[in-house]
Formats: sequence, C-alpha cells, structure tokens
Amino acid sequence: MAKKSARDRMSNEVNAGSMADIAFLLLIFFLVTTTIDVDKGVLVKLPPWSEEPPEVEKMKTRNVYSVLVNAQNQLLVRGEPASVNNLRDNAKEFIMNPRKREDMAEKPTKAIISIKNDRGTSYETYLEVYNELKAAYNELRNEEAQRKYGKEFEYLTREQQREIRSRIPLVISEAEPTNFGEEN
Repeated sequence: MAKKSARDRMSNEVNAGSMADIAFLLLIFFLVTTTIDVDKGVLVKLPPWSEEPPEVEKMKTRNVYSVLVNAQNQLLVRGEPASVNNLRDNAKEFIMNPRKREDMAEKPTKAIISIKNDRGTSYETYLEVYNELKAAYNELRNEEAQRKYGKEFEYLTREQQREIRSRIPLVISEAEPTNFGEEN
C-alpha cells in the first residue's frame, strides 16, 4: 500500500450539505414572522360599471349641500365659512329640513352632499369632514329608527334597516379635487 502524505489527508472542502437546509429554514422563519402592513382608507361603495352614459338629471341647488375644503384646511359650506365642529348638526338640519325652509333640501331622498377638496388638503381634515357628514346620516337613521321602531338602527332587522335607508339614503358625492391652492 502506498503511503498517504499529510497533504492528501487534509481536505480543503467544507461540508455544506446542511447549509441549504439552514437557509431554507431561515427563509421560512422570516416569511412566517414578518407582518405586512395593509393600507386602509375610506371604504366607499362605488356604483357598478356601465358602458351606458349616466342619465343627466337636473338638480335644484337647494338640494345640494356643498362642502369645499381649501389647502389651508378651511371649510366653505354653501358659500359660507364654517367649522368642522358644526358640520354634523348643520348637515342633519339640511337633510331633514324640519322647518321646511326654501334654501334646504326638499326631502331627505333628494338631499345630496357634495365634497370638494384641494389637493393640498390634509388627509386628517379630509377624513374628519367625511366622518362628520357620514355621522350626520348615521344619527338621522338612528333617530328615525328610534321614532318608528323604538330601537337603534343597528338592532333592526334587515328589512327595517332597508326601509330606513330608503327614507334617508346616504348620498355623498366627491368632486374632482382642485390643484394646490386653486379654490374655485
């Protein structure tokens, strides 16, 4: 038998058989433990897509509650400066028109709330305005449910809720935002 030299006995190889297993386990570990933030925003139900052009309907200006928010986060409601603090109560009064005023909505089914923002409007202000207007509708529906059925809107049956929604439909229209600082 031939004698082996010291050079032959020393091997320069590293056993990498389990390295692939370790890398695979680390990859799985990081995939399982990592959380991915999901962006959340305002949930808005859009109408179904249609190839047909929409019907053009003439609206009376008395039925439109226009809310403009400029780049400095200031509100202009129906041409008058306003505060977010009063927005909910004023919107409720506009929608229901309890005193039958000529400058407010004819009836709740014809009331339209229109929001127009400037591109410089802060997201916080936009959400605050939107939430106040939506809260106005929620309160009106709750009041109607209490008056008619003696319980809050969320505890009504689906049919009862549908009937209240048909009496007080949520109609919030968002206009295309203007460019930064370009309030019209």
